[in-house]
Amino acid sequence: MTDTASSQFSGEGVLNAHSRAEALAAMAAEELDILVIGGGIVGAGCALDAATRGLNVGVVEAQDWAAGTSSRSSKLVHGGIRYLEQLDFHLVQEALTERGLLLQQLAPHLVKPIRFLYPVEHRIWERAYVGAGMLLYDIFSYAGGRRPGVGHHRHLSKRQIGLAAPSLKSSGIIGGMSYYDGRVDDARYVVNLVRTAVANGAHAANRTEVIGFLQKKGQVVGVTVRDLETGKEFPIRAKQVINSTGVWTGTTQELVHDGGTLRVRASKGIHIVVPRDRFKSVMGLLLRTEKSVLFVIPWGRHWIIGTTDTDWHYDKAHPSATATDIQYVLDHVNAVLDDPITHDDIEGVYVGLRPLLAGDSESTTKLSREHVVVKPKPGLVLIAGGKWTTYRVMANDAVDAAVEELNTLAGEGSIPASVTASVPLLGAAGYKASWNRRTRTAARAGLPKSVVEHLLN
Repeated sequence: MTDTASSQFSGEGVLNAHSRAEALAAMAAEELDILVIGGGIVGAGCALDAATRGLNVGVVEAQDWAAGTSSRSSKLVHGGIRYLEQLDFHLVQEALTERGLLLQQLAPHLVKPIRFLYPVEHRIWERAYVGAGMLLYDIFSYAGGRRPGVGHHRHLSKRQIGLAAPSLKSSGIIGGMSYYDGRVDDARYVVNLVRTAVANGAHAANRTEVIGFLQKKGQVVGVTVRDLETGKEFPIRAKQVINSTGVWTGTTQELVHDGGTLRVRASKGIHIVVPRDRFKSVMGLLLRTEKSVLFVIPWGRHWIIGTTDTDWHYDKAHPSATATDIQYVLDHVNAVLDDPITHDDIEGVYVGLRPLLAGDSESTTKLSREHVVVKPKPGLVLIAGGKWTTYRVMANDAVDAAVEELNTLAGEGSIPASVTASVPLLGAAGYKASWNRRTRTAARAGLPKSVVEHLLN
């Protein structure tokens, strides 16, 4: 490929063994303004936010980028339509604003619109109830002052549903509604986000585990890390440290000893992967369950079906699906299918853990998806909770908290505010023009058009 799209992938934002070694050397040699612990979506977002404010920033990750929760999601960029029923309007509005920003400005090459079908079984009250919710969902999507980047919801007749999704049972379903959200390759997005942070001056090193915190007179002044490639241990000094370790928050905070009492509970969500021909539909599917909702999401030659929402108290690095989890998903999706999906159809299963803010509720489905930023000790900022779609807002809030102390040291107002709402990820600038030229590009390169489309995305 040529033109703007290809130029963005030559030289800047490189992640390899050489760039990792350079990053570790730089972090060991100089005091950083901000060190971010955690290479998931929020940690990567914090690194980009701080780097684009002109700060000297480092980010370390004990495993690989997005190795935990951020690579095991439902692959959706969405407002969380189920939170409307919980009257969590602020979260929905915030997430929909971010969805529009990602779809249209920050990452149009990575985030794509996706249409979902919601089948209706009750002729009057259900259509009115769900339709009102979807109308509110559409209205909230304009709250950010820009167009949502996706279509509006539509009411569909039974015949229209039969044509669009012939695998659905004809009995019981009297019609339905369709609406739009966004779809993303979550792990690819996080890696691209780290690369964009590096292109803006951040130092990034994976396979680098934090094994202790450096403290001086009650203030956190850095961390001790272990390079898991070599076994070498050394200090990284920073004026501010941001702990963005998701479900590992408690484990990381224990290294600080008196580093606060914020509790994060791990909620397990499983997804099964089945061949595309096992469910014939031109749209994804949204179903209500007694606990939450279930999605059937188109993913290349497959469907992703999930998810569950149950407590997890075991090894956070290796969560696993039980037979009960899998049967729960199968039972709910098969309730609306003519030809049931069986265990033999399942080609893959993956499991992720949501970091939920702990509360009084025994059920993880009732815990908050809102995020919180706290300062458990001078020099240390903790960010926890939240959801994938709102990572940029979470990162903004965490870096703002760190900047408050930096401004006190350097002079009030000397560090700029966040600019990430106008910083496209690598590959986004020029993408739409390159997409419009994809037919000509394919002809010049002697490649199928589908290959050029794949490379652009």
